[in-house]
Amino acid sequence: MHQLLLALSTTPTPLPTPGLREGISEDQITPGLWGFIMTAFFVLATAVLIVDMVRRIRRVRYRGQVEEERQAAAEAADIEADDVRHPVEDGIQSRAQDGSDINRRGPRE
Repeated sequence: MHQLLLALSTTPTPLPTPGLREGISEDQITPGLWGFIMTAFFVLATAVLIVDMVRRIRRVRYRGQVEEERQAAAEAADIEADDVRHPVEDGIQSRAQDGSDINRRGPRE
């Protein structure tokens, strides 16, 4: 532990210089105007793509929700239609089981 503190407290070699080395211009070490423009372009393009993706996902979810509601309404209509049809059919079946029939004119022999 003591050696770690000693290693961290020593000064780095070579010493950092306050300015640029000879023969190096600021354009060679900074991204410059074109670097800024490209970075801004990528940031804007990414933001546009994210917004478009969120919009498309929301649209897909909405279409799925509408489809589920449509299917539920169709199932409810089928159930109501079955309820309307079955009492009539059930009545005919119960009369047939009792031995009485509307089309028959007399007792069976």
